[in-house]
Amino acid sequence: MKNIVFASTGYKPEIIMSEMIDGAIEIVEHADTCLVYNRPLTDAGLTWGELVDWWREQNNMADADDRTVALSLHERLKRSLGSEAERYLFYAFVSRYAEPDAMSQPALLPQVYVHFDPLTERQRQFLKKPRRLARERMDFLLLLPGGVRIVIEVDGKHHYAREVPKGSDNWEVAADLYSEMVAEDRALRLKGYEVFRFGGKEILAARENLAFIRQFFLDLEARFWCE
Repeated sequence: MKNIVFASTGYKPEIIMSEMIDGAIEIVEHADTCLVYNRPLTDAGLTWGELVDWWREQNNMADADDRTVALSLHERLKRSLGSEAERYLFYAFVSRYAEPDAMSQPALLPQVYVHFDPLTERQRQFLKKPRRLARERMDFLLLLPGGVRIVIEVDGKHHYAREVPKGSDNWEVAADLYSEMVAEDRALRLKGYEVFRFGGKEILAARENLAFIRQFFLDLEARFWCE
């Protein structure tokens, strides 16, 4: 994995491959709307400590202590969260970063590009070109020891229904959207990813007590990265 493009906050970045053979990329437009982690991954996957160290280098914070750098990174990641339910899941996980072993904990990356179409959806519509990718970004990604890759998705109504007409708040079940979603999940699993889904409604219903999300991450830890 040479480049991880994540924490997208706005316009889709325009990406070119500056070195085809080496897989090097360059963002030529909207570089301020995402982050690109381009360090080699270690056997530990990607830890919070490694991400904090990278953020320190990217932002010329050599003289800042770990806490200051980590808080700065945390604020930037929060800005990319796309829904209230995503924010609650993120908060439930990053509470781990207050523990003594924070820097050895996995980094939870939000809004990660797993596929990339150089054209936007609007450009494809204008050019009358068919959509090539069902999904480009995942809500969250954990890169764990042993090459384990865990995708976590938070599903809102738009994953399985359409608003008809737009702006009406009248949602109709769309079997094609659901089929598209589960087909993409199968494809990710065949590529070696583990995929876990939360319903946005279940998270919001438990917003006052996120213990079930924290327990999920404890169970995930016991299965995938606990020594």
